[in-house]
Amino acid sequence: QVQLVESGGGSVQAGGSLRLSCAASRYDSSVNCMGWFRQAPGKEREWVASIYTVYGSTYYADSVKGRFTTSQDNAKKTMYLQMTSLKPEATAMYSCAAAVGVVVGSPRNPASYTSWGQGTQVTVSS
Repeated sequence: QVQLVESGGGSVQAGGSLRLSCAASRYDSSVNCMGWFRQAPGKEREWVASIYTVYGSTYYADSVKGRFTTSQDNAKKTMYLQMTSLKPEATAMYSCAAAVGVVVGSPRNPASYTSWGQGTQVTVSS
């Protein structure tokens, strides 16, 4: 498996921006897909975005499309989530996940991922 560590969370006012990072212990060809998920208190975990590591293709939830961008730096073994025009409803714990050694049929399904980070808190105030 792979160890994942998120960073970059914090508090920001509505309309602001944050960039989250997800550092992986390895980022080789067995890591097929990486994803971002978030969970607000009292709510179910929600898929945010994913990137297929080999081709760099990205996918986004409709709620963040056009405002969030996920990217990767293979040399740094890190995935990023650039978040702009943040809204209060974006307040949540953000976690990254990796699909290692498995074929990912649906990147939005948490069950597709084999490794998870501990998360980083994002708070957006109005």
